[in-house]
Amino acid sequence: MADRNVEKRKRAERRRRRVRGRIIGTAERPRLTVAKSLKNVFVQIIDDVNAVTIVAAATNSKSVAAEVTDKMTKVEAAKKVGEIVAAEAKAKGIESVVFDRNQYRYHGRIKAVAEGARSGGLKL
Repeated sequence: MADRNVEKRKRAERRRRRVRGRIIGTAERPRLTVAKSLKNVFVQIIDDVNAVTIVAAATNSKSVAAEVTDKMTKVEAAKKVGEIVAAEAKAKGIESVVFDRNQYRYHGRIKAVAEGARSGGLKL
């Protein structure tokens, strides 16, 4: 059982490195990265050159908790987090970002975050 989980983590790490090898965030166009757990979605906008997180939000953070209700599905909550991150980024003067999906496929909650960020006014 343990070997199976180790292999799963290794495959996920390879996917993450493959995606991140092509993506870098700069001050002009930072990286919007998405991570997820079984319950929550975590989104950050990162400037890799200066190693600074510019904006961050998650479904379990206090700033987002007022907007996300228990009656929402996980996909709806992820879209709302994308919209909130986009609004905070626009307030800080960020117009466009590079989308980093990590090791996840572009569907479901990951796609919802991207759509939420686009509807919030960010260019991906």
